[in-house]
Amino acid sequence: MITRAPTRRYDSVQQDWRSLLPEAKSAFFEAHVRELENAYLMLSVSLNEAIDLSRHGYLAKAFQAMEVSPDLCSLLVLRLDSILHSMRQQAKHFGVVPNLAPLEPGNFRTDRSQRSARLHNLVNRVLLSERSQFIHKLSTLEQIVEHVGDCFVELARQLEPTDAAAASSFWAALDAGHFDLNTCLRETVVLFKSFLVVLPEEQLDGLDFTIRSLYRTRPLRQLVTSIIHPRRIGAVAGK
Repeated sequence: MITRAPTRRYDSVQQDWRSLLPEAKSAFFEAHVRELENAYLMLSVSLNEAIDLSRHGYLAKAFQAMEVSPDLCSLLVLRLDSILHSMRQQAKHFGVVPNLAPLEPGNFRTDRSQRSARLHNLVNRVLLSERSQFIHKLSTLEQIVEHVGDCFVELARQLEPTDAAAASSFWAALDAGHFDLNTCLRETVVLFKSFLVVLPEEQLDGLDFTIRSLYRTRPLRQLVTSIIHPRRIGAVAGK
């Protein structure tokens, strides 16, 4: 059952971001964002180490450093998906709608992600309600996260390039996917803060339960299923 949307305290995402949350909401926000940031940091460190080794000519060591990256990427995707999906469910059932800012295609590197951002902004022009716009933005971010994550994992598990030219394209594609996941992370964190600004405090426990239930019950994105259907390396790089 959809209830009346909570009244907003601020008029923009920027004001939401600068606002101080009540103690319970602040602790809730910091705990979940810390888990997101830790998941991203582990992936980023792994990829950066591998790229650095490759630049110095240590391809075998670089690929060895990448062995954990697919699982780390899957973990990040799982955590992002869980928060985005939980906010979407909460908005559908309780009418919680925060301030919104449009997705900026220039903040993404891959062609697919840029197209998704442009399509999101186009669709938002014809959606009449702010609730529909919010739900559509969450859905768009989920789709980008899942597609980029699939492509990153598939590519990282190939570990095929043996010459300098192939290796350069390989690392560029992985870096582009990593960049877009970082953009989705930043968008999610900003949305999450605005969402908590308007979320009634009595709904915190329910939101936390939904997020953590998804952590536990969803496998690590079941990315293996997408790997069965191989795509070209360019799927991540947008080439």
